[in-house]
Parts: sequence; C-alpha cells; structure tokens
Amino acid sequence: MSALGAAVAIFCFREITMIYRFDILSSTNDEACNPQYKQGDIIVAESQSAGRGQRGHTWESGKGLNLTFSAVLEPTFLPPTEQFLLSEVIALALADTLASYSIETKIKWTNDIYIGDKKIAGILIEHKLQGNTIGRTIAGIGLNVNQTQFSADLPNPTSMAKEQGTEFDRDEVLKRLQECIMKRYAQLQNGERETLQSDYHSMLYRLNEQHCYALPDGSRVQGIIRGVEPTGALKVEDEKGEIRSYLFKEIEFVLKN
Repeated sequence: MSALGAAVAIFCFREITMIYRFDILSSTNDEACNPQYKQGDIIVAESQSAGRGQRGHTWESGKGLNLTFSAVLEPTFLPPTEQFLLSEVIALALADTLASYSIETKIKWTNDIYIGDKKIAGILIEHKLQGNTIGRTIAGIGLNVNQTQFSADLPNPTSMAKEQGTEFDRDEVLKRLQECIMKRYAQLQNGERETLQSDYHSMLYRLNEQHCYALPDGSRVQGIIRGVEPTGALKVEDEKGEIRSYLFKEIEFVLKN
C-alpha cells in the first residue's frame, strides 16, 4: 500500500467522511494531525510502530486481527472546560457499537471499555486548542476484534471473538463504529449534554460498588464510585462516607488478579 494509504468514502449525516487505510504508521494519532483530514475521517493502520495508550502505555495489537485507528473531530463550538464530553462521546460510541453485536460493556473511567473485569478497548484523546475553543480532537482507539491469544504481560484483555466465539468482519465493525461516533457527536452538537453525561454515568464500571484504589503515593484506599463530574473528575466515597473528587492520574483502579 502506498504511503498515502487507501481511502474509502462513506456518506454519513449529510457529510462525506473518509476512511484512510495504511499498512503501518508510527501512530494513527500522529498521522491524524495532518490538516488534510477533516471531521469524521478515520485513519486506520494494520500496525503501529509507536502506538500509545493512556498513562504512557503502549497498545499491543495482533496485525490483521483488531482495529487500531484515529477519528478526527472539529468541535469548535466547545470550550476546553467541557472537553470531557468528547471522552463521553467516544466511549459511548464504542459501547453502542458493541451492544449492536450483543456484547454488553461498561466504561472504566476515564474511557476504557470493559466486559466484566476484562478490557476490550482503549481510547486516547488528544486536543488542539483554537482560541477559546477546541479546534481539533483526535480520538485514538484500539478495539480487540478477532485476536484470541494475548501476551502474558497484559493483565486482563479480551476481544469480540473471545466473547462471542466467532470472527467478525473488521470493515463492518469499523463502519458501524464510525456511524455510532457521529451519532453521539451529533448529540453533543445539538446541545444534549445531559443525555451524554447521564448515559456515561449509567455505564460506569464499578458504579456504587466498594473496591480498592491506589493513590499516587502508593497507598491504597477503599472507596465507592458515586459518579463523574462534568469536568471528568471521578467522585469516590471513602470509608468515612465523604465524597472526594479525583482527576486523571490522581487515583488508579486496583484490578483483580
């Protein structure tokens, strides 16, 4: 495949959006920074030499088995203080897509997608400001589709194929996911913030359950997730019944072995 990749046009919500395909890229998020890509475009790579996830982690994916791509949005109507709504849009779109295949999921704050205690998808969202608004958002997504064997270093992976016992057409999954992203994004454009926040809240992993969490100093606390603030801060009730808010990297889930 050429360095320019192959492009497929999709008509969606009165806009022509494109899917650009590459054999290999350093990172689909890096490629998506190119201004040639417009809102709704998807940049997908069979493999990434420097793919990255949240907290500086890398994303492992078997070549030809999963979906690793970036979606481009241009939310110039949205101030930076409301950027977490875009995380909600993408996470909910993934949950919607998987639900359409009868795979029920939860959203692990901030935006990993879980089936039970197993991770099926991860998201890395990056923004570029334009004055007092967000000029460009790039949502990097890794979705495990047909991979069934994973590195022992990964604590809790799963995939669509592992959950359903069958292989999936990755092109179909990608097109369906693109449509779900644009549907959820349309809700944001139409001012349906409360709907997005309510739907995200209802799908939170470990909501209203008591579990152990790790703090940056290495200590561990017992807490109950009570929700997420509009800013994206996680609300956790401690053992004294007090609710504290934690930003990204201020608290970490302790997963079951």
